[in-house]
Amino acid sequence: MEEPFESTQIGSSAMAYKRNPMRCERVCSLSRHLMVLHQNALMTASTQWFERTLDDSANRRITLPEAFLTADIVLSTLQNVSEGLVVYPKVIARRIAQELPFMATENIIMAIVKKGGDRQEAHEKIRVLSHEAAHQVKNLGLENDLIDRVRADSYFDPIKALLDELLDPASFVGRASEQVDAFVRDWVTPALAGPEMQEAIGKSVKVELHV
Repeated sequence: MEEPFESTQIGSSAMAYKRNPMRCERVCSLSRHLMVLHQNALMTASTQWFERTLDDSANRRITLPEAFLTADIVLSTLQNVSEGLVVYPKVIARRIAQELPFMATENIIMAIVKKGGDRQEAHEKIRVLSHEAAHQVKNLGLENDLIDRVRADSYFDPIKALLDELLDPASFVGRASEQVDAFVRDWVTPALAGPEMQEAIGKSVKVELHV
């Protein structure tokens, strides 16, 4: 996944192939500046106690405009990044193919148990095959062949027809999609709505949480 990158953009002055995330780096830098600006006001308040002195006049003229201007450019840059985000599905699929077999070992064990197998025996079988596959990946730089090893072992005959189902990436996301929907509904939508809508949604959320 990458931030937007223009066709003539220079990613790195030293390494021509690089695509430095310059927009995100800019956001990090400016956000750091924005996060510490309030210290200016706090230090002033700690010494003047909001008395009618003028030792905060310069701070007001500098800090307040800078805070708003910095927040504005941070948000507009983030908008540019999010709207132009580049995702590479094939790279993601390759990464999943490399790691998913290891993550699926527990599912394979449980499937064997449901077919009447012994859990400890199934665990030992998959443990040995996993270490063999890990050796191929880590020591020899080869692809993860754990599933091929499982298919080649007669011990796993009872569940071989289920392997594609057990390796479905969608079955590993848990409640992630529900949590995202709930976050957008309960927090993002109210933040983008007017005050009246925010209050109405806030009351409904409180009722749900209470129940």
